[in-house]
Parts: sequence; structure tokens; C-alpha cells
Amino acid sequence: MDEQQEKSKHRGLRKGLYVIPTLFTAANVAMGFLAVIWSIRGFHASFIDPQLAADYFDYSALAIGFAILFDTLDGRLARATRTATDIGVQFDSLADVLTFGIAPAALVYAWSIGGIFEERSFAYNLGISLLFAYLMCGAFRLARFNLQATRPRVLEQGAGKVDKKNFIGLPIPPAGGLMVSLIHFAPMPLSTYGESSAKLYGYLLMMLVGILGVLMVSKMRYSSMKAAGAGPRGILLLVLIAAVGMFVFFYSRYALLAISGIYVLHGPVWSLVRAITQRHITDERPSA
Repeated sequence: MDEQQEKSKHRGLRKGLYVIPTLFTAANVAMGFLAVIWSIRGFHASFIDPQLAADYFDYSALAIGFAILFDTLDGRLARATRTATDIGVQFDSLADVLTFGIAPAALVYAWSIGGIFEERSFAYNLGISLLFAYLMCGAFRLARFNLQATRPRVLEQGAGKVDKKNFIGLPIPPAGGLMVSLIHFAPMPLSTYGESSAKLYGYLLMMLVGILGVLMVSKMRYSSMKAAGAGPRGILLLVLIAAVGMFVFFYSRYALLAISGIYVLHGPVWSLVRAITQRHITDERPSA
């Protein structure tokens, strides 16, 4: 009897562990929902009280920032507790479409495009089209990631190893994170910058949105950070994380923009370095 009670107790504990990653994913959804609400409030306030609008835009950007943290933790907790499930993967992807696809697009529209370009103008339609393209690229990127999760990508060399260290294409959380970190850095609506400057910044922002969409559906490799902390360098990593955490706490506007920018850029830089290195090795090989 005691043995059966012990087994029942462990079974109940095991079931409880499955709930923990789901709670973090639910928190991710909640942050995305609040970000959309605050973006709407900010857009309406931008025509009346720009400072109030800036506060709402900043709240929205920070909510998406917290969602990135929750999204990172739910995956790591699922792997650490061995509670990863197929439905958990699908739920996480659906949450990411909202929080890192729809919410950043709504925030960018409310902060910039909706306030600086006349409705139905060429620039306005272009901005809407690029935001929709960003959302579609993000959804495609998540669908491809889910397929890779169920059918792991084999390394190009043909070996039977699975490349768990890298993502193929820019993940949608850092793509959305870069856009919202710009808004967190300067939350005042672009319409307050003057007509010429606002439109210039608006076009540059649309260019960034387009580039992020292309990077998400590209085949560039991005570090997954899944192997970070393994081995003897774990303590050094903890110290580095603590230092970065303090930097984010005191200088979030600069730190978040720098971190997201570096991550987005390291994919193209890494691909360029690999291409140059491989070409150099090929040139050095003696011809037959």
C-alpha cells in the first residue's frame, strides 16, 4: 500500500512538472495580448497627448521584452524537466505568432506608420504590406522550426548528427525584439519629430522590417545558445549573465538595443566569415 502511494505521489509530481512550461507560455501570450492593447491605447493617445502615448508604447515594448524572457525559460524548463511535448511545441509557436509577430507589427504601426503617413498613400500601403510580409515570414519561420523539431535537420556533411547548436534563419523573438527595442529606446511617437524627419525614420524602419522578414526565411545560421553553460565554462557564463543583467537593469534602453542588434547581425556576419573561410580553404587546395 505504501509503495502504491509512493508511486501515485511521484506520478502526481510528474504531472505537475508538465504544467510549469505551459504557465510560462501562457505568460508569453499574456504579454503579447497586453502589448497589443497598449499599442492601441498609445495610437489613440498620440493625437492628444504624445507623452502619454510614449508611456503606452514603452509599456508595450517592455511587455514584448518580458515575453522573450518567458519564451526562453519555457523551452529550457521543458528540456531540463524532460516534459517537452508535441502539443507544447505547437502551443509555443502559436504564442510566438501573437507575441513576436502580431504584437510588434501593431506596435510599429501605432508608433510610426499610422501617425506619419496619410491613409491610402503609397508610403502607408507600403508600410502595411511590409508589416504583413514580416508577419507571414515569421509564421513560415515557426512552421519550418516545428518541422525541424519533429524531423531534426541533418548536418550538411551527411553525418548522422543533429545540429542542435544553430537555428536556420533568424528566430522570430529576436526579430520582434529588435523592433521593439528601438521603440523602447525612443518611445515618443515618430509624428513628434517633424514631418521630414518622421518620414525619413519611417522609411528606414520599413526597410528594417523588410530585412528582418528576409532573415527569418533565409538559411543563415544563428546560434541557439542551447549549449551555453555546458562544461567548465558554466561559471564564467553565469558571471557574464549577471553582468549583462545589471547592465540591462540600469541602462535598459541601450542594453536591449545592443543585445538584440548584435544577435540579429551575428547571423549575416557569421555566414560571411564562413563563406570567406571556405573559399580560402578551397583556393589553397592543390589542383589535381
